[in-house]
Amino acid sequence: MASILETAMLICFGLSWPINLVKNIKAKTAKSTSLNFLLLIIFGYLCGIGAKFVSHQINYVLIVYFLNLAVVGANLVVYFINKNYDKKSL
Repeated sequence: MASILETAMLICFGLSWPINLVKNIKAKTAKSTSLNFLLLIIFGYLCGIGAKFVSHQINYVLIVYFLNLAVVGANLVVYFINKNYDKKSL
């Protein structure tokens, strides 16, 4: 039951990242994006993944962690692309 609840939490939290990614791609600016926030979220997902391995609870929940991490990672890439757009527009 704990894995189901953890997965539900990750899915609910993770649904916002694709929406944010599309918004950032369309915006073509990094002005409303916090690099520190993205890095903190990535660190949190890495800690969650690490906790699964340390506790030997390697199950389907890891898939959701990795999917969320990938989308936040894509947001990080878009942040740097948009940061470059911002520099060119000066």
